[in-house]
Amino acid sequence: MVNIVKENRLRPTRSGGRAARKAQRSAESQNQVVKAGMLGGTYKPLQDRDLEKIHQAALKILETVGIGDATPEVIELATDHGCILNEGRLCFPQALIEDVLANAANEYVVHSRSPTHADLHVGGYRVHYATSGEAVTIFEYDSKTYRPSTLVDLYDACRLVDKLEYIHQFGQTVIPTEISDLDEHDFNVAYALLSGTEKPFEMTFNRVQNIRPTIEMFDMVLGGPGRFAEKPFCTFGGCPIVSPLRFAKDNLDVLVETSRLGLINDIAIAPQAGATAPAPLAGTLAQVTAEGLACLAIVNFIRPGCPMSFAIWPFISDLRTGSFSGGSGEEAVIIAAAVQIGKFYNLPTTVPSCMTDSKIPDAQAGYEKGITAVLAGLAGGNRILESAGMLGSLMGCSFEALVLDNDMLGMVQRVIRGIEVTDETLSVDVIKEVALGPGHYLGHAQTLELMQSEFLYPKLADRAAPGIWEQEGSKDILERAHEVAGEILAVHYPNHLDPKIDESIRNRFPILLPRDAMKQNYRWAAP
Repeated sequence: MVNIVKENRLRPTRSGGRAARKAQRSAESQNQVVKAGMLGGTYKPLQDRDLEKIHQAALKILETVGIGDATPEVIELATDHGCILNEGRLCFPQALIEDVLANAANEYVVHSRSPTHADLHVGGYRVHYATSGEAVTIFEYDSKTYRPSTLVDLYDACRLVDKLEYIHQFGQTVIPTEISDLDEHDFNVAYALLSGTEKPFEMTFNRVQNIRPTIEMFDMVLGGPGRFAEKPFCTFGGCPIVSPLRFAKDNLDVLVETSRLGLINDIAIAPQAGATAPAPLAGTLAQVTAEGLACLAIVNFIRPGCPMSFAIWPFISDLRTGSFSGGSGEEAVIIAAAVQIGKFYNLPTTVPSCMTDSKIPDAQAGYEKGITAVLAGLAGGNRILESAGMLGSLMGCSFEALVLDNDMLGMVQRVIRGIEVTDETLSVDVIKEVALGPGHYLGHAQTLELMQSEFLYPKLADRAAPGIWEQEGSKDILERAHEVAGEILAVHYPNHLDPKIDESIRNRFPILLPRDAMKQNYRWAAP
């Protein structure tokens, strides 16, 4: 009872030598240099008066324009709480929204199923990076082409992220396009994520009636009814708004049900500036803020204090074509502003980053992803989604990009950590000792002590001299990412489900993921 997912052969790299030593040093250092939940909040593109103006504009929009296409259930619920139905649109009085904000949850915890991975304490300025995207294609490294994504691809992406230390949560990266039955789709996504990682994860539902059975599946894994409600390891996504200012019925129904159950609502509201939101970035922010506040109100009408991410995801249009442009400079700054608005309300925030428009993991992808990932983190986004693996304006996902982006996110998190200035770190006595002595710091005790805690060493980025790089095959970073992804996928088949529980789940639900796909097999060549 409910209480509340390719066939390819990859070349292995050498197991010894400089690359192995670099990887070992990185593994030893990563837990000391950066960690989940470091504090952002230093980058603020909006001034205080800007935030107040956006807030007042959003309140005016909600009171005078309202949100269209509410379901009869939501209309009854909202009008009982003081909303007004005006020509079919649900309008929210300003005082009502202020009351909702005063009582809304300002933090929540997404648990890990293993002490190996950190729980996500979501709120304040604590920063975590996660995948997501729900792409419909997978990038093939050898042919540089895309093919439809499958359930096995979702499972493979999940177990790959299970080994990528700078990604703190797994969100559904691809859709199993071969599954047309919506019930089978929902249950198999849940199963693939349960099997592939013990990190916290996020998923969406096609059918609202599948939520409660899925929670039963999660309870089975945790050992009994009600266990998931005690330590939820999954957040539940969806897009309950179709911009501009209309509810989306199916996802609204999901929002209502997850709120009834007290689950963590992990929505996304994504208008495009110049297409489904005003062309001025400020106008887009005003509209998406209104849309986010409307969802917050519905959640709190149903269950006061129910956790919800204030997930306003303003997107940018390339107005020459009207297409979505996730890698633009405008996207970077407007997402940071969205974080700032969420912090203005003291709400947990979820935003996207790393949404490159490039079709391959190339230099364009690198600079677009790097800029957006850094700004979202410095702004203090609590959970930064789309942060690894995505290509082609979220239409595709790449195993190589997952590995590449993980390397980048380590550097990003080192930037977020910043510089600690203390009497000890100012090192006046050490400077005197070295200046009057050997004249360098390489062998000093302080240098040796801080080597693994002050500095983060990338696993993929090459820092060798050109001659050494040539001797080792003149490989570019995409080649190295391809090899690392292959090494992980060839051997890391995690046993995250007890065999008896796995059998019970397969007997209870229409699980389509073959057992042969969950052990070493021909799809990935062993190193």
